[in-house]
Amino acid sequence: MSNDIISKSLYMSNMNLCNILNMALDAAKSGAKILQYYFQNLQELIIHNKNSNDLFSQADRESESAIIDKLNIDGNEYGIITEESGGKIGKIATWYIDPLDGSTNFIRGIPHYSISISLVAHAGTFINNTKLEKDTPVIGVIYDPCRNETFSAILGHGSLLNGRTIKCSDTKDINKSIISTGLPYNNCLHHEKQMGILKDILKNTRSIRRMGSAALDLAWIACGRYDGYWEFGLSAWDVAAGTIILREAGGTCEDIIEKNPWPVNNGWVLAGNKSIYIDLFNIIQPKISNLN
Repeated sequence: MSNDIISKSLYMSNMNLCNILNMALDAAKSGAKILQYYFQNLQELIIHNKNSNDLFSQADRESESAIIDKLNIDGNEYGIITEESGGKIGKIATWYIDPLDGSTNFIRGIPHYSISISLVAHAGTFINNTKLEKDTPVIGVIYDPCRNETFSAILGHGSLLNGRTIKCSDTKDINKSIISTGLPYNNCLHHEKQMGILKDILKNTRSIRRMGSAALDLAWIACGRYDGYWEFGLSAWDVAAGTIILREAGGTCEDIIEKNPWPVNNGWVLAGNKSIYIDLFNIIQPKISNLN
């Protein structure tokens, strides 16, 4: 298919994506400067509650503003959805931004949090002459300012950690796997099912970690530190960047109850290297088969 019969407003090339990735990397570093200032001056934080368990402060808002300022959002073509301010879907693609993933860790002085930025191209958009059949993350950046680790990916071009190619682990035996998870703050939705799943995974794996940043959980699978991950009740900004980074590293990241489009809000996310993903799916799916 020649470029001249593809609407320019629905076309994205490798060059476009490389430029967009560089813009997202710059945006993440700008947001991180805000976060690191407040992390060294926690006494200046004014803490608010979204609900009884979900905290945020001016650091979230200021980081978000710094990120958006760098992204140069283009009218109706590129939308933007953020954790703090919401937003709207674009025609070609939409940015999904979490300016501080791991707010509770941050507020309590725990150095484990991140910035997550992803561009999700919508169904019907052409990437290098290939038409997307469904919404697909095409750019992902996760920046860990405490470790100065930058995870990034472009659709079809692999995943990087600080500029070096990364791959998922080759763990095939679930009994030798390290799995990460998160526990929801929305009043323990489906509490009994989740506790049953946790019990079964504990019995079948080497260890479970609960660190408090979904974006870093996915990034750490991409670079082989973890082997798998599951968490329920996540939003698109939590997982969009991690999804493409993990997929480009050879892993799998899906909504286990198969909502569409991906990424979804209130998603039941399952991820891992390809082998461990299947084992986790076989443990979890029967316990939630009656959900919709």
